[in-house]
Amino acid sequence: MSNRTLHYLHPLQTPHSAPVVFGAGAAIGVLGGMIGLGGAEFRLPLLIGLFGFAALSAVILNKAMSLVVVLIALPARLAAVPATEVAARWPVAVNLLAGSPLGAWAGASWAVRMRTATLYKVLAALMVLMAAALVVTHATTLDTLALPLWAQIPAGVAAGFGIGVIAAIMGVAGGELLIPTIVLLFGEDIRTAGSLSLLVSLPTMLVAFARYSRDGSFAVLGANLRFTATMAAGSVAGAVLGGLLLGVFPDLVLIPALAVILLVSAVKLARHA
Repeated sequence: MSNRTLHYLHPLQTPHSAPVVFGAGAAIGVLGGMIGLGGAEFRLPLLIGLFGFAALSAVILNKAMSLVVVLIALPARLAAVPATEVAARWPVAVNLLAGSPLGAWAGASWAVRMRTATLYKVLAALMVLMAAALVVTHATTLDTLALPLWAQIPAGVAAGFGIGVIAAIMGVAGGELLIPTIVLLFGEDIRTAGSLSLLVSLPTMLVAFARYSRDGSFAVLGANLRFTATMAAGSVAGAVLGGLLLGVFPDLVLIPALAVILLVSAVKLARHA
């Protein structure tokens, strides 16, 4: 068992009670739900800054909660978009899945081998990337690259691999990056891209989860099952509420505010000791 395994905390045995954990998860769910995402990129700095988990432990817990949220969101999303419409675009999912599981395995392998200080810096850099992706996806108009098929397929594999790496290291589903990628590379609309991203995310996350389960730091999940279940339940409830608030706040206000939250979180992670 690695030394990092010895440094995780048990939040429900500290002043952070179950209602606080549920409320924190709900707040994250609302933030994600208002933009049609799971919110895992906002949950990661909270796990580190508020609840005191070390970087790798936070990533593993974030991955477990992201997996729960995706499993619950998938049926609802497929009900919103006709299954026949999604099935007709199976080549898009297959193209990305040709690279994303490999990327997820590689990313999780790198994460468990990184020095803790290095992992904090990598997570900070990826938070900046997520802020940029958020702005590009929701505050700009994405035009299809219209690549020829001979270039589109390897680009899809490469993009899938890169997104798999990032999603595994951060413990997120990767929708923040998958959706703009599907729009840019394959010309799908945002609505269909959201459903396709879940189909790609689920097997990719399972691969990363399997890789993390081989490391001693995975013990943090077993030691904090109640914490994980409580925050995941809050995240799901918050995501439902956030979905109901979708469109209530104008994107010109909401997206910059969320991007600032991510950037501030990135600075705090970079400085975290």
